[in-house]
Amino acid sequence: MDINLATKRALVCGSSQGIGRACAIELANLGASVTLFSRNEEKLTQVKNELCTAQGQNHQVLVADFSEPEQVKNIISTNIAQCGGYDILINNTGGPAPGPANSADVTAFTEAFNLHLVTNHHLVQALIPSMKDKQYGRIINVISTSVKQPLPGLGVSNTIRGAVASWAKTLANELGPDGITVNNVLPGATATARLDAIIAGKAKKQNISVEQATINEKAIIPMRRFAKPEEFAAAAAFLASPAAGYITGINLPVDGGRTGCL
Repeated sequence: MDINLATKRALVCGSSQGIGRACAIELANLGASVTLFSRNEEKLTQVKNELCTAQGQNHQVLVADFSEPEQVKNIISTNIAQCGGYDILINNTGGPAPGPANSADVTAFTEAFNLHLVTNHHLVQALIPSMKDKQYGRIINVISTSVKQPLPGLGVSNTIRGAVASWAKTLANELGPDGITVNNVLPGATATARLDAIIAGKAKKQNISVEQATINEKAIIPMRRFAKPEEFAAAAAFLASPAAGYITGINLPVDGGRTGCL
């Protein structure tokens, strides 16, 4: 099975921590040259220093605020003009604040739409030309299992993630003839800072301890534990590899079986 990413260039968004960091490390371990892209230059530099640096690999850091789509567009366009295109794109950024949809301010939806879909679209449009030239491209969107089954208390996130999933499926159909695959990987409860915040919020709302809230969350997962970011990264890295060349337009849950639908 060919999962060798030597000679491939990967752009990994939200790679200063959590799932994005784990994806960057895994892609580098498979031989890719990785460009880390987020808003925290100090953390990105720390991650860059952790990456595998075998012969031929050249890792970079790009800094932008993903809530400013035009800023992201300008920075990636300049980078491509200077350094060339990419073979792999991992679209990933932190999710909207929790809360019910019915009480969410309209601005929460527009801000989330810009952060997730508009910014993703700018990146895809910037990267597509070189992918088409090479007849090789892997676009992987980190979304949520909510695209299969809406999650309670995440109204804005459920809404926007669904829009991203439909956008990605449409792109998969359009770009398939050019050798470009587009897939969504759906993290379940993964041991990251975001999960810690969600559990803390549930504990406060239910007036229970964080420890008890953690036990409750694990109890609804068939595997009775949270995922490690590295386990998610392994799934994303496979979809980025030559071995996954005939897999496109899918939503792949990495959730320990938590999602109740097929």
